[in-house]
Amino acid sequence: MNLGQWIGLIALVISLYILWQIKDVLLLMFAAIVLATTLNRLAKRLQRMGMARGLAVILSVGIFLAVVVGFFWLIVPPFTQQFQELTYRVPQGFQRFNAWLDQAETRIPTQLTPYIPDVNSLIQQAQPFINRALGSSFTFVSGTLEVVLKILLVLVLTGMFLADPAAYRKVFIRLFPSFYRRRVDGILDKCEASLEGWVVGALIAMSVVGLLSVTGLSVLGVKAALALGVLAGFLNLIPNLGPTMSVIPAMAIALLDAPWKSLAVLVIYFFIQQIESNFLTPIVMARQVSLLPAVTLISQLFFVTFFGFLGLFLALPLTVVAKIWVQEVLIKDVLDQWGNKSNRETELVLVSDQRSLDADQTTETHPSENPQKEDK
Repeated sequence: MNLGQWIGLIALVISLYILWQIKDVLLLMFAAIVLATTLNRLAKRLQRMGMARGLAVILSVGIFLAVVVGFFWLIVPPFTQQFQELTYRVPQGFQRFNAWLDQAETRIPTQLTPYIPDVNSLIQQAQPFINRALGSSFTFVSGTLEVVLKILLVLVLTGMFLADPAAYRKVFIRLFPSFYRRRVDGILDKCEASLEGWVVGALIAMSVVGLLSVTGLSVLGVKAALALGVLAGFLNLIPNLGPTMSVIPAMAIALLDAPWKSLAVLVIYFFIQQIESNFLTPIVMARQVSLLPAVTLISQLFFVTFFGFLGLFLALPLTVVAKIWVQEVLIKDVLDQWGNKSNRETELVLVSDQRSLDADQTTETHPSENPQKEDK
């Protein structure tokens, strides 16, 4: 390797190291790009209806903010009330369980008495963990503040990207060589279409799962059924892991009424997820985004390992975009063309030689076919 190649290699390594150090910022930028792309596609649809660009953008942002505010308005107040009720219901449950154990001790043989757990001793053993959890409240508050700041950063970046998306698109395209910029422009169009398809499919799946959850919880008489259903629909954005995360608060709130309701909630959520995974996803998402189930799960494990919860939340759109770039650049433009250049050059040489031979033959036969014209 000469000096120039060594300098290029060192520059590449330094660039990759810098990108790795700012991976969280890049992930937030990608979240803003996904949100801006979705709102931009909605604004374009409104423009086709005859609406001006500025008004269409304002209306798209207004719809998004209304959805976000409505989500928190439906979720936060009922959950605050129900979890406050849990804080004094759980100790009551422990007391009832301890009383039941005291009654059971009088009915069982004395040989088994030492093996019966004492709730009070269990609480004393768990006291250090409780104190540690309470002591980490400042960390929780600071983490919540960090999440709020990240959300604000994503919203600000979304507004900037949405104000003039063509300018940022041109800047990104100019990072590629001039002969490949038209190709990159086409790949970005496919990425926009795929992201729009993912958003549409995800919204349909969210709506169905949320509606079924609200219906099932309302039939059981579980408190905060609407908030739990909305949360189940929102967490459905995270495939495989989202349903498990959504069933825990529903079972906890149902446990306030009766233990059998908690088990009934588990059964209802299980059937809803079976309907979503076996019927809804193959019909809706297969038409919007074609991803293999194993690829989805592997991408979730990969992104949650390297990027945390935000990577888990954005695993599916990241996989959709990565699939398009790999398919278009690596497979079509590199692997499919590997070794075909020399074959095409050979075919061109053969074709040109054959055409030159045919031209020579026609020029040789042309005078003999028309001798009279040649004499003239």
